[in-house]
Amino acid sequence: MTSTLRLTTRMIELAELGQDSPMPSVQPLLEPPYTVGEGIPAEVAAGVGWGKVKNIYPYPMQESYSREVSPTELTAVVLENEHVRALFLPQLGGRLWELTDKATGKELLHTQDRIMFGNLALRNAWFAGGIEYNIGTRGHSPTSSSPLHSAIVRTPEGQEVLRMWEFDRLREVVFQIDAWLPENSPVVFVAVRIQNPNDKTVPMYWWSNAAVPQTPATRVIAPARESYATDYDGSMTRVDATHFHGADATWPINNAQAADFFFDIAPQERRWEVAADGSGDGLALVSSAQLRGRKLFVWGETVGGHRWQEWLTPTVSGEPRRYAEIQAGLAQTQFEHVPMPAGASWQWVEAYGNAALDPALAAGPWDDAVAHGAQRVEDLVSEAAIAEALSDAGRWADLAPTEMVVAGSGWGALEVLRRRHATMDWLDGTGTPFAPETLTADQQPWLELLKSNEGIVEKPFEPAAVKAGSQPFGGAGSFVRGLDWEDLLTASRNASAEAAFHHAVMVHARASSSAGDLAVVADLYRTVLAGSPTAAVPLSPRSRVLALRGLALALLAAGDITGGLAQFSTACALEVDNRWLLVEAMTMAVDSGNAELALELVSRAPQSLAELGRVKFLQALALARTGDSAAAAEILKAGIEVPDLREGVNSLTELWREVCPGEDVPAEYQFSMQ
Repeated sequence: MTSTLRLTTRMIELAELGQDSPMPSVQPLLEPPYTVGEGIPAEVAAGVGWGKVKNIYPYPMQESYSREVSPTELTAVVLENEHVRALFLPQLGGRLWELTDKATGKELLHTQDRIMFGNLALRNAWFAGGIEYNIGTRGHSPTSSSPLHSAIVRTPEGQEVLRMWEFDRLREVVFQIDAWLPENSPVVFVAVRIQNPNDKTVPMYWWSNAAVPQTPATRVIAPARESYATDYDGSMTRVDATHFHGADATWPINNAQAADFFFDIAPQERRWEVAADGSGDGLALVSSAQLRGRKLFVWGETVGGHRWQEWLTPTVSGEPRRYAEIQAGLAQTQFEHVPMPAGASWQWVEAYGNAALDPALAAGPWDDAVAHGAQRVEDLVSEAAIAEALSDAGRWADLAPTEMVVAGSGWGALEVLRRRHATMDWLDGTGTPFAPETLTADQQPWLELLKSNEGIVEKPFEPAAVKAGSQPFGGAGSFVRGLDWEDLLTASRNASAEAAFHHAVMVHARASSSAGDLAVVADLYRTVLAGSPTAAVPLSPRSRVLALRGLALALLAAGDITGGLAQFSTACALEVDNRWLLVEAMTMAVDSGNAELALELVSRAPQSLAELGRVKFLQALALARTGDSAAAAEILKAGIEVPDLREGVNSLTELWREVCPGEDVPAEYQFSMQ
């Protein structure tokens, strides 16, 4: 058959993602600790830690999902020829959800009967399965569970291409993913392009993560014997993956604990990685040279590792389905960012197909398995074929979309207008348009701020600004960042309580943890809260609550525990039905040693919030901290489910062991990875 691209729908049992958090994401990222051990090259050691972001602002958190699923019709794009069938889900981060080898009928990716979210992404919500595309900083991308702009592009040669793109608000760059399947090709090609429109170097991160079925016979092969391995304790050391803790870790089932292995592939070697099953079949992840890194991730064979997989990939039948991940990235490891120069445009090609290894050779001595894998990869998709695909992708990258499929967010369209207003450079958006019709209510207040200041110099001391009439900013439920936005908000013509609040949030988001910066942030929030009630545009009740919350976070970060918790208490009293605020305030109270306040907060909350799984967990934790282990145990034994459970933060396992000593931890609570 010829190669086809068709639009369809896929009915999936999908959990409700819920409303985005209304609270600005100014709090530090929750990252597991890590240390650089012996044998790590200076280049890697120097890059570790550089380019880290303080927080995920201006993205809102996605933490309101439940464990309840319902049949949901999603837009799907299918690429198919006589060898391969690939299904993409543009509404869920552009995930390549299925990749079927038609000769064997095997699904090369780990997918599920239903999609359930878990607290593993930068914005919290993440789901397992397929191939995901991660940009910005270490972690699952801010767009993991959100729609991407998607369209069909028809090339002059007649090739149909699925294009997905978005504006990354974290690094302020544009990324695009072009997927196509040539006639008679045994692999799907995916070209990724990142464009930096800024006048400065930005730290860049990209990892394509493929979830693959894990059987007892699965082995992962890459052209390197040694790798940089991280244990679950966060240490990173150089190891021989075939002799790791007394076992050959290239067989995922041999790993007792969760671990990452970043293969140290020599510069002259091709970039590939294969996960082969007992028959030799399995995903080959091949790329052009710029996608340098290759990684194996395993959950480990602990009770906790198995429980996490069951939590993330539940099946209708109840039969456990294990998976591992093979991944490809711009840097050697995921602890590094790569400097992307001002105005740079990077592009590379990835190819996915069935490696079809000889099972005996794949299971043999490592060097033999690698040599065999390299030959099969060359047979599957030669180096010349990758180069040709990269050349094609370069010619097609700026072709205009022929047919729109899915709309992404409106933030790219607002960014185009913001840069035009600020006379800043932007990109040729022919291939990745951010159309005005994609603007939504989230962007509307900021669009109005730009329009009302059109043609006016932003700086308040400029003559043009002095002559401008008063145009108080009316507020917004969304958040933005950028010094030009701050200039607009602090200009006297736009002055209002809401403008002062949003400016305080922006300063908070970019502030360091120094005492001086925190003092400035606290003073800005105090000024907002002390504003005149007769102002032309008074502070809204929601913004007052969020200003109190911002002040609370700043005071706590500065070491003023009493003052910070008092502000949280006041904020919760003003908005008793704010689930996000209640959870954060209770968490901060317990973490700060005032479990009594956490219990007081939940006692004041409406029943609907008090019954939330995470709130009940925090209540049990607070009871344990106040010495009432019996009451804490009663809550746990009655059964609670925490949809946004995060290992190491909401440890049900440890709490059970604390308040129910000597009793076996119920299977549903065994999330501990230690």
